[in-house]
Amino acid sequence: QGQLVESGGGLVQAGGSLRLSCAASGNILSVNDMGWYRQAPGKQRELVADITRTSSTNYVDSVKGRFTISRVNAKRTVYLQMNSLKPEDTSVYYCYARILIGGGTGWIDYWGQGTQVTVSS
Repeated sequence: QGQLVESGGGLVQAGGSLRLSCAASGNILSVNDMGWYRQAPGKQRELVADITRTSSTNYVDSVKGRFTISRVNAKRTVYLQMNSLKPEDTSVYYCYARILIGGGTGWIDYWGQGTQVTVSS
């Protein structure tokens, strides 16, 4: 089996920065797409950014130019650098990864436990 462990959330003032990390561990043969979603109270979960194994990236329009997603394949880790944070970025942020688990179970989508990001005005 596999799991994702996130870190790096917290409270920051508007205009500040935070860096989220998410590491995959377990009986992993390979990690394909990785990314970050967020969900604010009363709203649907939305994709923030994702990155392929070859580092092609995709961002939701509201974070373009402010957030940067990256990954280190050897560490099975994905990062989200968030700059110029705004109060509307306040959400629980979840990482995900499509992981090939040993034992013949195939590709499985895993989710992190979520980390709170709060941006004060």
